[in-house]
Amino acid sequence: MATERLMSPDTLPAEIEQAGNVLRPTRIGEYIGQRELIERLSIAIEAGQKRAEPMEHVLLHGPPGLGKTTLAHVIANEMGSKVHATSGPALARGTDLVATLTRLEANDVLFIDEIHRLPVAVEEFIYPAMEDFRIDVTIDSGLHAQTVQIKCKPFTLIGATTRAGLLSAPLRSRFGLVHHLRYYEDEDLLRILMRSSGILGMESPPEDSMSLIAGRSRGTPRIANRLLRRVRDYADVKAAGRVSTAVVEQALSLEGIDELGMDELDRSYLDTIAEIYSGGPVGLEAVAATMNQDVGTLEDVVEPFLLQTGFLARTKRGRMLTKAAADHLGVKTPSINDDALFE
Repeated sequence: MATERLMSPDTLPAEIEQAGNVLRPTRIGEYIGQRELIERLSIAIEAGQKRAEPMEHVLLHGPPGLGKTTLAHVIANEMGSKVHATSGPALARGTDLVATLTRLEANDVLFIDEIHRLPVAVEEFIYPAMEDFRIDVTIDSGLHAQTVQIKCKPFTLIGATTRAGLLSAPLRSRFGLVHHLRYYEDEDLLRILMRSSGILGMESPPEDSMSLIAGRSRGTPRIANRLLRRVRDYADVKAAGRVSTAVVEQALSLEGIDELGMDELDRSYLDTIAEIYSGGPVGLEAVAATMNQDVGTLEDVVEPFLLQTGFLARTKRGRMLTKAAADHLGVKTPSINDDALFE
């Protein structure tokens, strides 16, 4: 349940997320935020169109929910080509990649999500494809081994990852454009919400009510759009479709989302460290056992936001609350010794 919570930036099951696909921009002029990246992509796309060549390979890395998949579709639309989407874990063998590459038409986009999880054997196939648009297939083994070259049509590879540090150096070096996606400012989230509300057919919601949603969206457009849909449903049922700051407050309160954008799991995590472990430091495994939660869920789903907001500190001895978190919870600020310096 924790991995499918409303405030998680991760993708929900397809049947849930399908309704949100209509909100995604399709052209680069519609894309809001990430201004430096958009400018770089605009130049690369225009240059490729002038030379009738595929755009350079692109590596996008950053937290989930910031628009990496959306950008792949935007680039393909601008280039007048198709997107072929897959993921690192899905390409288990070299033959899987060969089958994918041979289906590509000229200037198509191959989007590989979680590209850091590509097996080493598959990486060896992708190097010549990225550089020379060919696939080297080894037939037989030992003294009788032969290499057969299969040509593939010129394409653009777009890789997306939340763990750029796990990418091998040879693979990373073959991307022409490498960019880190940052969390969005509230101003950009507000623009996204105003655009989305129009697409969803909402009756001109006031900006102050949309600003309230933006401030609780953790800097993540995917979360902002999820909250907007919840507010729309609440307004349709409880307020005759009219959205106001009071309606937004009531809708988000019903979902258990407070003024800081924290939900029940976030608060439970902080309360556990504050009440059971006196503010820390404490090991993550101990917190997970106390909460009856998976360690990976807490580390990948809960902690990033708490670290971003300055409510959590990672020390050599474990996790501990910061002064801001202690003040927010109304508990005593934990002390930290010299041997528990920050990592």
